[in-house]
Amino acid sequence: MNITFASPSIPPPAAKPPDAKAVVKNEKAARDFEALLLTPVLDALQKTFAGSQDSTTPGASDYRLMSTQALAQSIAARGGIGIAQLILRHLQPPKVSGGG
Repeated sequence: MNITFASPSIPPPAAKPPDAKAVVKNEKAARDFEALLLTPVLDALQKTFAGSQDSTTPGASDYRLMSTQALAQSIAARGGIGIAQLILRHLQPPKVSGGG
């Protein structure tokens, strides 16, 4: 007796579109992460150009860091340097072709 199993052509499951809340949440997380990465770079640049003028004022380094973080957040919110877009592209579900 010869038994063969014929697998029916089962189409791949349709990709569920992400809901709007998840998309907004992912975009904010990607921008925040980009700002987190930009902060030390901008802080090093600011230290280089500022010199040692703020070393005598108490709390000046804290204010400098706060301003650097605000600058990094605003840069990331306006498109940044592309890190957020790379993260969002990576989070998208893979595109599966429907053809067999």
